[in-house]
Amino acid sequence: MKATSLKRTGMAWLGWAVALAAIGFWIWLFLETVTMRPAGYSVPFEVWYGNWHGVLVVSAVFLMFVLAFSWPRGRAEWRNAGMYSAFLISLFVEMFGLPLTIYLVAPLLDIPALAFGLTESHLWAYALDRAGIVPLARGVYLVMIVSSALITVGMALVAVGWAQVFRARYQLVTTGLYRIVRHPQYVGLMLIVIAFNIQWPTILTLAMAPVLIVMYVRQARREDRALATAFGEQFLRYAAQVPAFVPRLRARAELAVRREEA
Repeated sequence: MKATSLKRTGMAWLGWAVALAAIGFWIWLFLETVTMRPAGYSVPFEVWYGNWHGVLVVSAVFLMFVLAFSWPRGRAEWRNAGMYSAFLISLFVEMFGLPLTIYLVAPLLDIPALAFGLTESHLWAYALDRAGIVPLARGVYLVMIVSSALITVGMALVAVGWAQVFRARYQLVTTGLYRIVRHPQYVGLMLIVIAFNIQWPTILTLAMAPVLIVMYVRQARREDRALATAFGEQFLRYAAQVPAFVPRLRARAELAVRREEA
C-alpha cells in the first residue's frame, strides 16, 4: 500500500510539473503577444518550414500533457486519445514541417507557396488582410492573443480538473470546477482544438475538429451514465443542477444576487 501511495504521489508531481511547464509557456506567450506591437516582419517560407526537430518536440510536449491528464481507460477513450493525438501531430507537421494546406491553397489564390512565410501562414489573419478588413500584422496579433488565451485556459481546465478527480479518488466530485460544469477536462480539450484552428488552421485540423468535439460529447454522456449507475440519486441531483459543458451564467448571476440580497 505504501509503495502504491508513493507511486501515485510521484505520478501526481510529474503530472503537475508537465502541466505547470506547459501552462507557464502559454501564459508567457500570451503576455509576450499582448505586450508586443503588431509588426510586419515575417520569417520566410524556407527558413520557417522543414523544422522537424520542432515538430517532434512540440508534439511530444502536447501528447504528454494530454495523456498525463486524461489517461485512457477503455477502448472508447483510447480511440478518442488516438484521434486527439492525430490532430496534434498533423497540426504540428503543417505548422513547422510540411505545409500541405499551403500547397493546396496557394494555387487557388494564384500565389506561389513560397510567399507564405510565418506571418502569412496564419490563414485567418491572411484572409482578413486579403478581404481588406484587418492588416496582416494586426490580424496575426489578434489571432495569437485569442488562441493563446484559449489554449492557456484549456490546459488549466484539463490540469485542475484532473487534480480534483485525483484527490477525490472514488468519490463524486461536485466542488471547484465541477460546480460550474460536469466535464471541465473535456471542455479544456475542446478549447485547445478550437484555439489551434484559430491560430493555425489546416484542412485536416478543420475537418477533425467537429469529429473530436462530437467524440468527447459522446464520451461525456457515457461517463454520465456510469456515474449515475455508481452514485445513483446523488449524481442525478448534481446533473440536474450543473450543465455538462456550458456554464449557466444567468442562473449563477441570479444566485449571486439572491445571496447579496439575503
